[in-house]
Amino acid sequence: MAEPILEIQSLSKRFGGFTAVDGVSLDLGAGERLALIGPNGSGKTTLINCMSGVLPCDAGRVVFKGRDITRLPAHRRVRLGMMRSFQIPRPFRSLSVIQNLQVPLEFAQSAGAHGRDLRADALAILVVVGFADRADARPADLTQVDLRKLELARALAAKPALLVADEAMAGLSSAEVDDILAVLFRLNEQGVAVIMIEHIMRAVMRFAERVVVLDAGKKIADGTPDRVINDPAVERAYLGA
Repeated sequence: MAEPILEIQSLSKRFGGFTAVDGVSLDLGAGERLALIGPNGSGKTTLINCMSGVLPCDAGRVVFKGRDITRLPAHRRVRLGMMRSFQIPRPFRSLSVIQNLQVPLEFAQSAGAHGRDLRADALAILVVVGFADRADARPADLTQVDLRKLELARALAAKPALLVADEAMAGLSSAEVDDILAVLFRLNEQGVAVIMIEHIMRAVMRFAERVVVLDAGKKIADGTPDRVINDPAVERAYLGA
């Protein structure tokens, strides 16, 4: 079996006397599609914040591409190929769509990919996310689904091996959800491993090869979507039965 691209080992995070993440372990294969789900307050965002370097963990380890990155700052994790998108897009409002991509592309260039044409690279990414016709638009003129596509495009511009999509479909219509799913599938087809944090179960069932469920900071299920959705522990977590 190939070495996982990501290993989270017995990770815990406390806020005062409250344990938000309690000894969670999981791994992710290169190019795998994983959904991370759970009720509100289950610890999903805290786990991802610790994994990506936004928050320090209190116990456990994060290993990425075989390297212990537990103490690395967030920007160095990005340079290694770990990237996340956010539920609320925060583009550079004064820049066009394509200029918003050129910023992370320049960051990636400074890590060693010197001499490339940033505009050409940005246009290629916009083609991947189905957004090439809006290259010169301003963020203020974009719809909510367009802003989500821009957020994913900016994440892709950092040349990730792993993308965490944090509720990229929240508040979107059914057709818009399908648009974002199509983008995520295209990214995955390029070899990018994806962790999807999502409450829309239709999207989870369609996209994920594997589902991990958190409840009250603990991992309570890990398996195929069909197996997890029928797990009594998962039903209790969501329905309180």
